[in-house]
Amino acid sequence: MPIIQPNNPLHGKTLESILVELVNYYGFEKLGRLIPVKCFTDNPSIQSSLKFLRKIPWARKKVEELFLRSRGN
Repeated sequence: MPIIQPNNPLHGKTLESILVELVNYYGFEKLGRLIPVKCFTDNPSIQSSLKFLRKIPWARKKVEELFLRSRGN
């Protein structure tokens, strides 16, 4: 039985869907200025960014925080 998390605004969102929304909203160029990591600034792609973000917890946290701020949460 799945755990219901009514107070978690990221519940049900995959990292990929979060990243795609951010890239569609900001573009990789601005995203790289907001979160200066190589996966956003040097030859960026969704797949390479996902690979990096899944391995580096602090970077994933920054992406999730930006996502929440951009949605007004």
